[in-house]
Amino acid sequence: MTITRSGPGGAVLVVDDDPDTTDAIRDTLRRRGFDAHGFYSADACFEWLRTKEAAVVISDVRMPGTTGIELAARLREESPALRVIILTGAGSLEIAVQAIRAGAFDYIAKPVEGDALALAVSRALDHVALEKEVKRLRTVVHEASTLIIGDCPPIKTTMEMISRVADSDATVLVLGESGTGKELVARALHDLGPRKDQPFVAVNCAAMPAALLESELFGHVRGAFTDAKQARHGLFMEAGAGTIFLDEVAEMPFDMQAKLLRALQERKVRPVGGDEEIPFQARVITATNRDLEKEVRRKRFREDLFYRINVVAIPVPPLRVRGSDILVLAQYFLQRSAARNHKPVNGISSAAARLLMRYDWPGNVRELENCVERAVALCRLDEITVDDLPQKIQTHGNELAVAIGSPRALITLDEMERRYIRHVLELLRGNKTRAARTLGIDRRSLYRRLEAFGQTAAPSVISVESEPAETSSERA
Repeated sequence: MTITRSGPGGAVLVVDDDPDTTDAIRDTLRRRGFDAHGFYSADACFEWLRTKEAAVVISDVRMPGTTGIELAARLREESPALRVIILTGAGSLEIAVQAIRAGAFDYIAKPVEGDALALAVSRALDHVALEKEVKRLRTVVHEASTLIIGDCPPIKTTMEMISRVADSDATVLVLGESGTGKELVARALHDLGPRKDQPFVAVNCAAMPAALLESELFGHVRGAFTDAKQARHGLFMEAGAGTIFLDEVAEMPFDMQAKLLRALQERKVRPVGGDEEIPFQARVITATNRDLEKEVRRKRFREDLFYRINVVAIPVPPLRVRGSDILVLAQYFLQRSAARNHKPVNGISSAAARLLMRYDWPGNVRELENCVERAVALCRLDEITVDDLPQKIQTHGNELAVAIGSPRALITLDEMERRYIRHVLELLRGNKTRAARTLGIDRRSLYRRLEAFGQTAAPSVISVESEPAETSSERA
């Protein structure tokens, strides 16, 4: 079978003082899809390289003037991105070793066989392309002030929205699943706006006990409650003229929502136990992983507060729809983790990369970060391999085949998700707590998915009675 080149490449320069040999190799490569050019001396090759770029140079080892060994050494200094392949006589192992030491990428024994030549040139071009991609990823990582990086259309939409409203004082609602990077969006809005030199204060409303949330946000006066031995400013005041970020705002108790609404309307806060309202200057950004319109319809979130915080909504796409951004982020996490742990890991094998792209990442960017850090810790080579990945990622394709029902079936992602959740619930006899844990989501997320599918229980084996009472740790 004749080997041809169809992928990305670059110019291939053939250098030999024998015109017949040069022309024959050049023509052979051109017939196989390579962009090949011929030169009868090293000087002619260097003259061409002064104004144009090439990826690979194929040179005879014995030439008058500059030899192939000298050419490889000079190119190594002047054009380190180039790959040099040396042509040697049969059995010239010593010369081949000298060529490699001089910086040659590979060597081929004469007489040159077409497929062997094409294979060597393809390998060299692939190596050049890989190095360019690594440099590109490093540049992306270096220039990114946050993890909001990538080229997919959904993340570009998010970044465009950030740039358009960063200079505004409008209240922003950041929407996205858990782990997508909603706080990073809030930080980007702060860092790119006129408040960047002022404080950025973040509070997770879901992690704050309801009894303390009001005091944390608005502050309290001395004696307002037990242990309030002195007055304390709340986070709204601590943010000053900066930004306060209220994450998981949908988890805020209903009565606290009314107090937050008043604060946003009046641009004033009343400390717990106080009689006076104090103006605040901070910009307010909120975030949630819930569908607030549904929460409003179910009377779990105040409609008036929803319209107050939803002046500008910025969606953050889940990782599963971001395509090759998965590998860009994985490379970032790899470099950071390898540097922190002093491990010489600098890449991801192609097989491992395919698994990362195939997995649907229910935990989004946070799960990917955890996965890569684990892989770096376990890695024994200079790149992450399949064996370094969690078992659930290694076997994900098999699970999908079970969920779909046929490896050749073509169905929507929503239908795939519905079938797989149903499949897991059947195996676990309707135990939603265990099913949620197996699926890698919390129980509330599972109920929301079941409601979206038009069912509160999957197959007939599922019933509320089949579930054991949750322990406090499971509720957490």
